[in-house]
Amino acid sequence: MSRNQSMTVLNPATLNSDENIDETPIYQIQQIYELSKSAFDTWKEKSVKERLSFIRKLKNVMFDRMDEIIEVIANDTGKVKVEAVTADVMPVLDAIAFLEKTAENSLAARRVQTPATFWGKKSYIEYMARGTVLVISPWNYPLQLAMVPVLNALIAGNSVILKPSEVTPLVGKYIEHLFMLAEFPKGLVQVAHGGKDVGAALTREKPDYIFFTGSAATGKKIQEEASKALIPTTLELGGKDPILIFADANLDRAAKGAAWGAFTNSGQVCMSSERIYVEQSIYEEFLEKLQSETLMLKQGTDLNDDIGSMTYRGQIDVMKEQLEEAIAGGARLITGSIPRDWDLSQGLFIPPTIVVDVHQKMKLVQEETFGPVVTVMPFQSEEEAIELANDSIYGLNASVWSKDLKKAKRVVSKLVTGNAVINDVMISVVNHHLPFGGVKHSGIGKYHGKQGIRVFCHEKSVFLDRGKKNTEIQWYPYQNKYPKIRSFLKLLFRKKSKKSSRTS
Repeated sequence: MSRNQSMTVLNPATLNSDENIDETPIYQIQQIYELSKSAFDTWKEKSVKERLSFIRKLKNVMFDRMDEIIEVIANDTGKVKVEAVTADVMPVLDAIAFLEKTAENSLAARRVQTPATFWGKKSYIEYMARGTVLVISPWNYPLQLAMVPVLNALIAGNSVILKPSEVTPLVGKYIEHLFMLAEFPKGLVQVAHGGKDVGAALTREKPDYIFFTGSAATGKKIQEEASKALIPTTLELGGKDPILIFADANLDRAAKGAAWGAFTNSGQVCMSSERIYVEQSIYEEFLEKLQSETLMLKQGTDLNDDIGSMTYRGQIDVMKEQLEEAIAGGARLITGSIPRDWDLSQGLFIPPTIVVDVHQKMKLVQEETFGPVVTVMPFQSEEEAIELANDSIYGLNASVWSKDLKKAKRVVSKLVTGNAVINDVMISVVNHHLPFGGVKHSGIGKYHGKQGIRVFCHEKSVFLDRGKKNTEIQWYPYQNKYPKIRSFLKLLFRKKSKKSSRTS
């Protein structure tokens, strides 16, 4: 038998490599599924309260090992520790708190109204776990974007196979360790390590549900494979999120918010503020404030630094190509540097870069960048701002800045986006009471909120009759029933129609 392939662990902030993690052999994947299905058969019979007891134990393990978790995330991604704790660890703890408060109610059978024509009957909806859920998670927030869907799938009664990103293998390995320490049942949460081949093999094995977070290109491939077996999916994909800043906005706040929205996690966020549109009358003033905020940012990995390194070298090549095309087309950099000046010998650090004099058709404006680069363009009117913001294949999040909240809400209602924020950036994703998901090429489906738990269930509709009557009016025989049914319908719906017209 050949030796397992291994993945090299690279610290992107130092480019040091001193550890390898074995990939999961393809031949083991069928066995992983068999174990998962066996674990599901037992887990689905547990009450929501019993499932919560395991998740609470996981929470306690995370508290006990908080510093260790943060260290692993920082070393594996190159991000600063403040971002590791606020954007990776905290959202997981928030998710657990949300589940503790809402899971039992979200998964309880709920009664719905029954039409008056079926008087005496009852209707309700119940939620049934799907089976084995495959979660494929990305490298930019390797703890949060793996754990949140995994926890929601578990609380809904499913078993889970997680395929974390091969770019951040240490976090994937540590997630496996956390579930072991929390003593989850054998086979309930299994972690398959590896790259595209492992992900493709896991998808081909026909899980009962797929939850994928990553690029639109990979999401399309997963959707295509899933469609062959009619496997339902949730796809959380990329973005090219716009910020619209109107002349009446608080410009100091807007500049600070835009800088954070563009450069947090070194711009490696699906909801990064990659396109800033500014009303012409305050364009130069805002640009000066944004430039000032950006130049104050500190790069490095110390506790007081603001921006860490990039995580994935391949993404830097995408940025270079986009910037080179923009510069050739007349764009200017007012912070940062042109691609040939980047020195990556000491780590994958890219300076936060503001680009002006761009136009809407440039790759830098249309394609996802996923790095610390932002474009700034002026607009003349509210209508033009909306048109520019919507001129994208993506629709994940948007941000509108104005002291006139009526106007801000009006603009938000016209933006083709799955999520929006007013006078702030990105934070809609951290409220677990709000459903989260994109439109257009930014994805299919929603998670978070009650919907985020129920998406991992089959929704079963039930119509109940006490069974005391021997027959129903719509059953055979039909002899002499037509006049009675016709009269009943005229009486029922004519009354409703008259009542409706009186109240309107």
